[in-house]
Amino acid sequence: MNSYFQMLVFVVIGVMLFWFGYNLFFGQGKKGQGSGKDNKNQEDELEGEAGAPRTCPVCSIRLLHGEKVKSSAYPSMGKADRLMSIAGCPYCLEGDRPRICPVCGAVLNYDENLVARLFDKPGRSHVHVLGCSRCRGFLGSHR
Repeated sequence: MNSYFQMLVFVVIGVMLFWFGYNLFFGQGKKGQGSGKDNKNQEDELEGEAGAPRTCPVCSIRLLHGEKVKSSAYPSMGKADRLMSIAGCPYCLEGDRPRICPVCGAVLNYDENLVARLFDKPGRSHVHVLGCSRCRGFLGSHR
């Protein structure tokens, strides 16, 4: 009887350690998934501030690890900065979020892009948004 009790204790401890390790290494999935009242809080966590790191300049959503903004940088012509065209992130390009110019506030169509200056610095790049293709003049479509 005593050996069965010990075996049961070891099995319960093993299951608890397995569950803890699984949640520690694999987590609960991506942010923004879920249902009920927690979904509103998770959407608020994804909302970023304009100009903050890892934030889409078109729709102001905070990007998760591995998500990138679709953009094109043009040659520099010997200057310290380059002209750049920013289309948006996966959320605003798929139509899930409104695409808004941070300069003039216009709602952008899917063929309109943001115009920015890209400053290449050692270790990282800095982007300064100048406006959209409407308020800065047409630069051509990104697609």
